[in-house]
Amino acid sequence: MPSGRVLPRLSKVLGLEGDKKSIIKFEFNPKDGIDNPALSLTEDTDDEGVGEPRFYLLNKGSTETFGFCLHEELGCQGHIIRQVELGGLAQRRGLQDGDRLLHVNGRFVDHMDHHRVVQKIKASGNQVLLVVLDGDSYKAAKALGRDLSQMLPAGIRPRLCHITRDKSGFGFSVSGPEGAKGTFQLSVRQDGPAERAGVPPGSWLLELNGASVRSYSYAQLARKLKRSGSKVTLLVASSAVEEFYRLRGLRVTAALADVSWLPFKVRELHMVKGPAGYGFLLKEDDCSSGATGQFLWDVDVGLPAEQAGMKEGDRLLAVNGESIEGLDHHQTVLRIRAHDDQVKLLVIDPASDEFYQSIGLSPLLFFEDTDPASGSQTPSLPSPSGSPGLRHVEVGPKGPGSWLVAAANSIGFTQSPHQEQRRLHQAF
Repeated sequence: MPSGRVLPRLSKVLGLEGDKKSIIKFEFNPKDGIDNPALSLTEDTDDEGVGEPRFYLLNKGSTETFGFCLHEELGCQGHIIRQVELGGLAQRRGLQDGDRLLHVNGRFVDHMDHHRVVQKIKASGNQVLLVVLDGDSYKAAKALGRDLSQMLPAGIRPRLCHITRDKSGFGFSVSGPEGAKGTFQLSVRQDGPAERAGVPPGSWLLELNGASVRSYSYAQLARKLKRSGSKVTLLVASSAVEEFYRLRGLRVTAALADVSWLPFKVRELHMVKGPAGYGFLLKEDDCSSGATGQFLWDVDVGLPAEQAGMKEGDRLLAVNGESIEGLDHHQTVLRIRAHDDQVKLLVIDPASDEFYQSIGLSPLLFFEDTDPASGSQTPSLPSPSGSPGLRHVEVGPKGPGSWLVAAANSIGFTQSPHQEQRRLHQAF
C-alpha cells in the first residue's frame, strides 16, 4: 500500500463517517482496447480445439457503420459475423468472418432469437461491447457439450445505482490518496440510502451523474456531489470487475452496467384490440432532449391500452420488437397497424425517460425481454416461403435517422425521409 496522508472523507456531504485509510486503484488507458487487436477473456482451456472468447469495444461516429453483418444461416448454429468490411471498424479491431457472437453489452445472446440480438446491437447506439468465439472453436465447444454461457466469469459487470438522500445524507463516504485524481473508493452505511440503492461496500466510483470522474480531484468531486441536490446516480465497480477490464485495456462505462437496482424501467405492453380499438392516441411531439418522439395520450379507461398498463405521457420506444428510432409518425402508425388484432409496445414513463436522457444512454440498451424458455418472447420476423433460411443485418446505420425494415428474408438499414415539422396524432 502507498504511504502518505489520505484526504478527509466526504462524510459531511454524504452522511457517513468512517476511518481514514490509504487506498490504491488500478490505472488504465481507455484507448488501449480501441487501438489494440483482439483481447482474450479467459484462461487457457483444457478442451482440445476450443479457443478463447475475444472481447471488442467498438466505437463509431454517428455517420459510420460498425463494418460487419450478422447472419443466421441454414445448417449453421449461432449468430455469425459475416461481410467484415475491409478497412472498416470491425476489421481494424480484429473481428473475423465466421466468428460467432456470444455476448452483447454483457448479455449472453447465443441462445436468443436472431432478431432480438439485432435489436440489442441497434439499441446500443454508437458503442457496443461484443464477445465472440472463432467459428472452429464454437463448433468444437458445441460438439463437446460445453455451456457457452459459462465461458466468462460471472459478475463482471459494473453497477448503476440511483440514490435519493435522506435526512442524514446519501449514506456513503469517499476516500482517496492525496493528490490523485479519479481514485475514489466508497464506504457504505448499513441500511442507508446507498445500500438500499445497491451500492456494494468498498466499490470504486467510476461515473457521477453520467460523467466520468477520472479527471476529478477530491475537491471537484465534493463540489459535484453538493450540487447534485437530493438525488445522485453512480456507476460503481468492485476491484475484481475493474481489474478484469483494466487487464483487457477497456474502460468501464455505464453501457456495460447491471441496472437491476434502478427504479427506472422500460415497460412491455401486450394489447389485443377490442371492438372499440386499443383505446389510446399516438401523438408526435418534442422530447426534452430536443429530438422528436411519439407519445401516448388519451388512454381510455377500461379499454385494452389502459388494461395493459399504458399511462398518459408514456413515450413509445418500440413496436413488435423493433425500435422506432428514426421513424416519423406515419411510419410508426403503420408499424402498429401491421398486425390487425394485437400489438406489443415498449414504452417508458416521463421520469424514467428523463433519467436515461440525463446519462446519455438509450433505455432500450438495458431492456431485458422474457427469455424464450419461459414461452414468451419478442416476436421474430417470419421467413418467407421457399427462402434459404438466411437473415442478416448490417450493424450500424448509414446515417442519422435510419431504421430497421423487413425486406424478404433480410433485416437491413434504410434512410428515413425528411420529417415534416407539423405535429401529428392518430387514434387507435
